[in-house]
Amino acid sequence: MKKILAIANQKGGVGKSTTTINLGAALALKGKTVLIIDIDPQGNTTSGLGIEKEKSKSIIYDVIEGKVDCKEAIIKTNYDNLYIIPSDVDLAGAEVELVNVPGREYKLKSALDPVREDYDYILIDCPPSLGLLTVNALATADGVIIPIQCEYFALEGVAQLLTTIKIVQKHINKKLDISGVLLTMYDGRTNLSVQVAEQIKKYFADKVYKTTIPRNIRLSEAPSYGMPIQYYSPRSKGAEAYNELAKEILERDVNSE
Repeated sequence: MKKILAIANQKGGVGKSTTTINLGAALALKGKTVLIIDIDPQGNTTSGLGIEKEKSKSIIYDVIEGKVDCKEAIIKTNYDNLYIIPSDVDLAGAEVELVNVPGREYKLKSALDPVREDYDYILIDCPPSLGLLTVNALATADGVIIPIQCEYFALEGVAQLLTTIKIVQKHINKKLDISGVLLTMYDGRTNLSVQVAEQIKKYFADKVYKTTIPRNIRLSEAPSYGMPIQYYSPRSKGAEAYNELAKEILERDVNSE
C-alpha cells in the first residue's frame, strides 16, 4: 500500500528532521522506495542527507509555485531506494506568497499527484509552525507522525496541532489520520523521561509507537556528515531504534489493509 506521511509538530527540536531522514533510510533498506519532501525552510533534512542546496537545480519551492514539474525536482540520494525533493531558505517566502492564492491549501497535493504512485512511502518533513506549508502537508498526507521529545513541556502546543489536524480532517482532507506518536530523546535512566513517556501514553493511548528513540550521540552527529544513522553508525542504539520503528510502521500498515 502506497502511503504519504507528514512528520509534524510545531515545536522545534523534537526530532522531526532526524525522524524523516532515518525512518526514510530504514524503510529504504527494507526494500521500500521512499521519497522525502523537505518543506522546512531550514533545510535540515536536505543537508542531513548530504544534498548541497546550492547545487540543487530545483527545490520544493519551485514545485509548489508551479515553476518546475515535480519529477524534475527529485534527486536520488547516495542511498539505495531513497530520493528527495530538497528545500532551502527561499521556501520561507512561500507562506506569504500563498496567502491570496486560490486553493492554496492544495498546492503541494496537486504538485505531488503525478508521483504519489511511484513510491511506497512519501515522507514530508514539516516546518516548526502551523502555517500554510504544514497545512499543505496535512492536506496531502494519509497520516501524521507526531514526534514528541521526553522533556519538560513535551505536550506544550500539541493540543494546537491536534486542533489543526481536526480542522484539516473536517474541511480539507477527510482521510487524514494520526498514524502514530513517536517518543524521542528518551533516556530511561531519568525519572523525567519515564514520567513524560507515561504522560504521553496516557494522553495518546495506542497511538504511541512501541518503539522509542533514545537520546544518542551518534544520532546527533550523523546529520553533520550528511548521512542517515544506518550508514553513519549502523550498530548504534539510534540505528536500531529507527530500524525497529520502520518495522513497526510496516506491520501496522499491513494490519490496517
